[in-house]
Amino acid sequence: MNLLILGATGRVGSHLVTYAIQEGHRVTALVRSPEKVGISDEKLAVLEGNVLKIKDIQAAINGCDAVISSLNTDKTTTLSDSIPLICEAMKKEGIKRLITIGTAGILQSRLQPDSLRYQSSETRRKSATAAIEHHKVYTFLKDSGLEWTIVCPTYLPDGIRTGSYRTEPDMLPEGGTEISVQDTAEFALSQLKSTEFMKRRAGICY
Repeated sequence: MNLLILGATGRVGSHLVTYAIQEGHRVTALVRSPEKVGISDEKLAVLEGNVLKIKDIQAAINGCDAVISSLNTDKTTTLSDSIPLICEAMKKEGIKRLITIGTAGILQSRLQPDSLRYQSSETRRKSATAAIEHHKVYTFLKDSGLEWTIVCPTYLPDGIRTGSYRTEPDMLPEGGTEISVQDTAEFALSQLKSTEFMKRRAGICY
């Protein structure tokens, strides 16, 4: 496939690029700092640009089959500000499949099923800033008409790619406390071939 990967220089995004190329996909990475892309390959096109500029997204998305976004919050509103622009560009290009990396905070709470985890006593984080940004993305995507999946990892340390983890629609598997960035990237990429979590949040952990 021809993939547009956003957030390609980030912790999850850098592995997404590597794994996608290893699987034979052609990748376009739209990044603010091309020098931070740590891989060079004939299947990789690196474009300098900003996800807050629709013309940059449109230039990068041309000819792509799907979009994977691992944009993070960085204590800004870039995430929620960019998602309408990304979806607009996808619709103009006729692309339906969007996979994004979210957070376990926007999964449903087991203790308070009418609330999200970040709104309940399940949360361990002192700040809800990142979860609120991801919640805005989730709310927008629900009404977007696109074929979206939000991959929602819990605590996300660097680790190894094990290929062995648990997933659950819209909730975090019971007792889950962490998942590596490598396995998160592997699972996100695998969703290109799956409809199991279509228009759903996917909780993932060991």
